[in-house]
Amino acid sequence: MRTRVTELFGVEYPIFAFSHCRDVVAAVSRAGGIGVLGAALLTPEQLDVELEWIAANCEGRPHGVDVLFPSSYEGEDVETLQAQIPRRHTEFLAELRERFGVPERKNPGKASGLGGRDALVTTHARAREQIAVALKYPISAAVSALGPFPPDIDREFRERGAKIGGLAGRVAHARKHVAAGADFIVATSAEAAGHTGDIGLSVLIPEVVDAVSPTPVIAAGGIADGRQIAAAIALGAEGVWTGSVWLTTAESDLDPALQDKLIAATSKDTVRSRCASGKPARQLRTEWTAAWEAPDAPDPLPMPLQGILVRDFLISAYEHRIESVVGTPVGQVVGLMNSRTTVNSTVQKLVEQFIAASERMGELLD
Repeated sequence: MRTRVTELFGVEYPIFAFSHCRDVVAAVSRAGGIGVLGAALLTPEQLDVELEWIAANCEGRPHGVDVLFPSSYEGEDVETLQAQIPRRHTEFLAELRERFGVPERKNPGKASGLGGRDALVTTHARAREQIAVALKYPISAAVSALGPFPPDIDREFRERGAKIGGLAGRVAHARKHVAAGADFIVATSAEAAGHTGDIGLSVLIPEVVDAVSPTPVIAAGGIADGRQIAAAIALGAEGVWTGSVWLTTAESDLDPALQDKLIAATSKDTVRSRCASGKPARQLRTEWTAAWEAPDAPDPLPMPLQGILVRDFLISAYEHRIESVVGTPVGQVVGLMNSRTTVNSTVQKLVEQFIAASERMGELLD
């Protein structure tokens, strides 16, 4: 597979693999794609450990890091922000704690499987702490979600040889990233997991391609099959950004019980909700997400207030395995994720399916 993305990064396949799991990131890079570590749930100390491990285990192959750098948010100081949370929201959370049987955290400041006390709390100061760590390592791709990097950060990554990418759910967002100097755009459709826009892939990709040409566009959302890669390329994309498909691989560190939930889920079992971070994010539908959709529920707070409100609740639910609450970001392609696989077999399957789909389309021109 040869596109401007494979030439830009010197890789075999224009397949980005976003994951919070270092094993997945390194394995995809070794397999010929570009693994990208999501930093959102990691403290700077944890990120340091993970990036050091990836650098030592990806065999010198290109890899990247994704940092949430919000263009709009409510402030920096967590303690000050805590005081801004309305009483109705704290009361509602207390009601949910009783309803679902989620105990108070014994050590709210302790690191956990969800990244510790700062999990789900996104500010510029926190993003800068993570970026300071990332700059120590041989990052090939630095990707900014929720808004462009400030000029000084952009410059520091470039001085170290990194290419800059920006996630965009709308044409206007893509243009802002390009105006800030992005080397590539990750156009993120409504089908995608995590923070995502509300426009479908088949509409968004050609819109963004036309708006930011000649900047390469990477298609994200609804991609777990080589046929979908072929469709994205046909729409004008130069590569794909995948995430959900890696959650059920052997290398993934996702809890086995959650993997079972994903394998059993259909494409209707996801919901786009602001209940975790304050910004719309697609995730597995659970009783927790349903509670925030109820008529008597308050509207989720803006980022980062919602994350501050719910962080210890969700971490405690994770630690105590409260099945009615525990979910995970996942895209609508969960309906295609019907078994456990490995990273290598998944990469090869994606490539083989892409080739078969491309050959089938080529036959139509004979």
